[in-house]
Amino acid sequence: MVEPRWQQTRFQALQSRWAGSLLTQLRRSWRAGSLSILSLLIGFYLAQNVTALLLVRFRGGRPMLVLTLVLVFELIVRLRTRVVSGPAPLGWVMIDNLRIGATYAMVFEAFKLGT
Repeated sequence: MVEPRWQQTRFQALQSRWAGSLLTQLRRSWRAGSLSILSLLIGFYLAQNVTALLLVRFRGGRPMLVLTLVLVFELIVRLRTRVVSGPAPLGWVMIDNLRIGATYAMVFEAFKLGT
């Protein structure tokens, strides 16, 4: 019996890229994996605490603070895509994980507040 051939779709290409990224992460050393997870958790922790501190001092309140943080995160993403073309070195992975953790903390806080 002949195995059916899969059509190459955009979704299939996306799945292949994600699988490749996941395998790249799994092939890294313990040190790299630990630092990646720590940076994710530190980003979450810092975002929860720093946003609470900045909210009191930031002019314009919560909407302006969140807008500013989203713009900073977007600039980080744009900078990374221009500088790094292949697999990202550990420093960029840590910066990305800090950003992801901080974004998750802001979304989680908004979900708790119902806004």
